[in-house]
Amino acid sequence: MEPNLPAGRVSLRRRDFLYGLGPSLGALAMTDLLADEVPGPLAPKKPMHDARAKAVIMLFLEGGPSQVDTFDPKDDKGVMAQTETIPTNVDGIRIGECLEQTAKVMDKMAIIRSMTSPLGEHNFGTHYLLTGYKPSPALEYPTFGATLAHMREQSGVLPPHIAVPKFDGSVSGNGYLPGTTQPFSVGGNPERRDFKVRDLDFYKGLDLTRLDRRRQIVNAFDDFSRAKDASRSSQSDPNLERAYNLIASPSAKGAFKLSEEPNSVRDRYGRNGGSGIGQSCLLARRLVERGVPFVTVNSAGWDTHQNIIQLKQRYETDKNAHLPSLDRALGALIGDLSDRGMLDETLVVVMGEFGRTPRINSAGGRDHWPNVFSVALAGGGVRGGQVIGGSDALGEYPKENPVTPSDLAATIYTLLGIDPAHELHTSDGRPVRVAPDGARVISELFA
Repeated sequence: MEPNLPAGRVSLRRRDFLYGLGPSLGALAMTDLLADEVPGPLAPKKPMHDARAKAVIMLFLEGGPSQVDTFDPKDDKGVMAQTETIPTNVDGIRIGECLEQTAKVMDKMAIIRSMTSPLGEHNFGTHYLLTGYKPSPALEYPTFGATLAHMREQSGVLPPHIAVPKFDGSVSGNGYLPGTTQPFSVGGNPERRDFKVRDLDFYKGLDLTRLDRRRQIVNAFDDFSRAKDASRSSQSDPNLERAYNLIASPSAKGAFKLSEEPNSVRDRYGRNGGSGIGQSCLLARRLVERGVPFVTVNSAGWDTHQNIIQLKQRYETDKNAHLPSLDRALGALIGDLSDRGMLDETLVVVMGEFGRTPRINSAGGRDHWPNVFSVALAGGGVRGGQVIGGSDALGEYPKENPVTPSDLAATIYTLLGIDPAHELHTSDGRPVRVAPDGARVISELFA
């Protein structure tokens, strides 16, 4: 080691060594791995009260699912041009005909049929639904998973916020919070036979022994830098340690091995349909079971401007189109969590960035419609077997009890034990509420 290197040279060499550890560390926010731990307003805060939900599995239907073909069907034949309705196991609650398995667990679910938003553009709508804040040019807000990762003490090796297969590209995930709260993206389709998690494998020629040696060298540079600068913390970089532990941990890697699940379980969730939503939901259950507090399952392909019947069937006998695949996955997930005694402490949320027009357009599809849409929830302190709010006869506007994405955010945070009025801080010290001022908690949802 060069004994008289300037501090700037030391930082540069440390960066070189960090990048040499491989792509896995890059997936855990390289910028934060390079930063010193600085206590202050950005340091993690503890939840405000006991949490009803210890974990969240969020199914985000990217593109905007049709509310009238899923959770808010209507009697009007013009509206229901391509789908019928079916009863559920709760008297008086009917849903779309493709949700047969979901109908069997409706007693464990609650539907909000009066969600409303002014934002009918994908990126803006996604930001609003995943953060509770309308987009602002001045500030990007953190998603639920990032906030939870920031406020809860992390236990175990697995990242606290995981996206399957990846996080939506229109929002960063962490907003103004430290990069370590960014979601860890799995990166591959869990339905593929060759599925493997991106960034959990070593570079070619790099094994655990060599990785450990590089880690020791990085620590040596840190020790030297601290000796040159007495103001630096004497603690090792916890983010680097966390990244090292993840890549070096067989048990952490094992959490992603769907091959360990019996074929009967994998078949129950569904294979080969709906952008991999079945196996993605199964992976989410495995991760939550192993202590991950927030998992986002992203399902693409719900932007149905043309031929909305494709949601129901791509071919006459197709059972792997989006709606049947969602139904199979959701029914299996809720049933599986219940069977394992996990549902009471695991909040399941199903939503997209907005809904679709009740009227079919000239291309046989439905266009963007944020004025009213539906969100479904189960477990985690939610009282099942109920409907909150409602839309008018054609499913165009809220008829009663309108609910905004800000209200939903305040409710989710409350279920997680986080006070919606709690203030976090931007990097320059600006206080920002967890949920917007004026957001109301939907207390009717609570068990």
